[in-house]
Amino acid sequence: MKKIVIILFLIYYSVGLTQKPLRDSIYIKTDIFDLVYSEILQQPKYIKYVVLCPNGSASRNGMDFYTCDSIVTSDDKDYFKNPYDKGHLAPAASFNCDLKMLNKTFTYLNCSLQQENLNRTTWKYLEERERNLSINNNVYVEIRCIFTKNSKLLKTGATVPDGYYKTLRYSNVTEVYYFKNEKPKYTDYKKYLIK
Repeated sequence: MKKIVIILFLIYYSVGLTQKPLRDSIYIKTDIFDLVYSEILQQPKYIKYVVLCPNGSASRNGMDFYTCDSIVTSDDKDYFKNPYDKGHLAPAASFNCDLKMLNKTFTYLNCSLQQENLNRTTWKYLEERERNLSINNNVYVEIRCIFTKNSKLLKTGATVPDGYYKTLRYSNVTEVYYFKNEKPKYTDYKKYLIK
């Protein structure tokens, strides 16, 4: 019995040594966006991009989010039977020049646990504004996901953001919006303009 306990301890100890600690802020640069990702939260903390394809026509039919082998991310289990959508931070519609580029937006690195009503209305309308602005301007977008000690931790391991700061820069204009990660009171994104 003593030998079994020792063997189990050694197995447990060696497995513990091979597991890497979760990282809080991983900087990732891709050819379409830059971001900071937290394995601890299993969520992006920050992302920036420039709208590239305001009038793209690639179809997203059949596409779904995929995990990353080298980074611990959220996955399908985190979005199952709850009020959170797989919310693109860098929107698919802003990068649908071709299927290859569009597919790059479907990584869980670019996916936030976003309240479904926010994602499908007010947030979506602001994304449409970005694309419309980008027809005649370079539109630079930054999104900061807000987490606090009170942020909701799902049983599946991912943490739900409390809210989002979204900044648009074009010409000599800067617009900053703040959205709580809840069902919005208004569908008009202008009601969330703070600066």
